[in-house]
Amino acid sequence: MKITVLPGDGIGPEVTREAVRVLRAVAAIHGHKIEFAEKPIGGVAIKQTGSPLPAVTLDSCLASDAVLLGAVGSPEYDSLPPNIRPESGLLLLRRALGGYANLRPAISYDAIAETSPLRKEVAKGADILIVRELLGGLYFGEPRGFSGADGNSVARNTMSDSVEEIERVARVAFGAALKRRRKVTSVDKANVLETSQLWRQTVSRVGNDYPQVTLEHLYVDACAMHLISTPLRFDVILTENLFGDILSDEAAVITGSLGMLPSASVGGVVGLYEPVHGSAPDIAGQGLANPFGAIASAAMLLRYTWHLEQEADEIEEAIRVVLKAGVRTPDIDSGGTRYIAKTSEIGQLVCDAVTEIADMRHAYHAV
Repeated sequence: MKITVLPGDGIGPEVTREAVRVLRAVAAIHGHKIEFAEKPIGGVAIKQTGSPLPAVTLDSCLASDAVLLGAVGSPEYDSLPPNIRPESGLLLLRRALGGYANLRPAISYDAIAETSPLRKEVAKGADILIVRELLGGLYFGEPRGFSGADGNSVARNTMSDSVEEIERVARVAFGAALKRRRKVTSVDKANVLETSQLWRQTVSRVGNDYPQVTLEHLYVDACAMHLISTPLRFDVILTENLFGDILSDEAAVITGSLGMLPSASVGGVVGLYEPVHGSAPDIAGQGLANPFGAIASAAMLLRYTWHLEQEADEIEEAIRVVLKAGVRTPDIDSGGTRYIAKTSEIGQLVCDAVTEIADMRHAYHAV
């Protein structure tokens, strides 16, 4: 198994380090061999090479089975032209890898339900998978850019989606729903946008191929409201690029912190796995970063790239064990925390829990 690791900027290296530590522990337990290649991306790559996505990085990613990313971006690069900012490297990478479906789980963990700004009875038990179309919409549509000058400038972005783009990501969502609670909520703005009208038509047609799955359509503004007021109504949320970006970040209120959210970009030649949070340069290097999202992303890597369900389950269960033990990072501290742990301590505790879970499972099967 070959993984290219892209630590990136800010807290990216810290959380990625712990995800790799957990992957090494799982590999040792189950007899897997994983080769890691670390490469620069984002701001650190700009400093080293002048490019946010150097050729050596892209080549390594394309030659790997999977890519594990930390985070990119920093205010110090905000004055650069858009095409050479750290974030542009990530967009280029996504396009090159071809992952058109972004999977973002949002789970309310019982142990930290009180950290959510939502009332506990509202969020408890919520388990949502947001499936976001990743290669279309405003982020990639052409034409785009600026025109005019001297106070009369015009900025233009194009929202564009094709039947092919919509259909392939819809099938990912319906396929995921078949393994969950068999409900898909398709989110659009069909009362205003032609792209959303095409979206709704195409998703409805694809839904006919999945009679076991209940399909509902919801406008994005209504979805944003219900995501906060009644999150338990959702199972799989399917939506386009921009809406998915916003809604998946909003879903962080269910878990209590962006630091808890993992993601997977699948469907292309190589899967890309990364926590949802940003680079958080204000806390970088202090051991305050929450690595649970990065570690959960590593579990998704095992599940979606190598179909190692047991290993992925063990990591996810280990996260629950550590949280249940009362261990927290500052972002999920509700005041009554038994122990505030450093980023590296969380990684080690998850490794210890994974080992215990695997040993218990082995002992059970031995009996």
